[in-house]
Amino acid sequence: MLMEKGGDRGCGDELMVDFVTKSSPSPFLLKTYMLVDDPDTDHVVSWNADGTGFVVWQSAEFARDLLPTLFKHSNFSSFVRQLNTYGFRKVATSRWEFCNERFRKGRKDLLCQIRRRKSWANKPQMTQTLRESDEDQRSSSTNSLSSGYNILVDENQKLKKENKVLFSELSSMKSKCKELIDLVCMYTSSPKKEEEEDKRPKLFGVRLEVQGDKERKRKRIEEVSESARRILLSVNANE
Repeated sequence: MLMEKGGDRGCGDELMVDFVTKSSPSPFLLKTYMLVDDPDTDHVVSWNADGTGFVVWQSAEFARDLLPTLFKHSNFSSFVRQLNTYGFRKVATSRWEFCNERFRKGRKDLLCQIRRRKSWANKPQMTQTLRESDEDQRSSSTNSLSSGYNILVDENQKLKKENKVLFSELSSMKSKCKELIDLVCMYTSSPKKEEEEDKRPKLFGVRLEVQGDKERKRKRIEEVSESARRILLSVNANE
């Protein structure tokens, strides 16, 4: 009798555990519902127009920023495979829209009725799931490559603009340096020219000072110094 009672109690416990399990929704479904129902992330994932399914608008951002917060991974293809095992269907070809008749906006109580499919229950369904997962993975890879290409294009355009500015500055510097060199050459060659044009009389081979000669030389030196100063200031301003 004791054994029979014990056996009855064990059977009752199993039924109770089974009831609790069936009345509690899967953690995956609860987490997915939380992501979809959060209004702060509607630009990434949200309910569709009639609340009978949800749409992942930005798959790359969804995988990178939202999945790790609840699922501890950032694999969008893995997330899609999980949806397939719970009976979700991809209902649009132009976007990531998924539906399940028991996954509805405002009906969180229906989640406990969604059951996970056994992988060996139906081989055609499993084959279809694998095919859809491969397509999802290829699409995700394509999106990642496209995003990377756009980043490279933007960076290339930025470098081209910077190179154009640097080339312009280099040309300006070359022009200023040429002006400075020409000025130095003119200054170094001017004494010879002045010597040739100097008509002052000589006494014992030495030119005699004429009134105003020192003042003329001083002004000449000041003019050359002022020209050099302006060129150097222009170069410093460009730097």
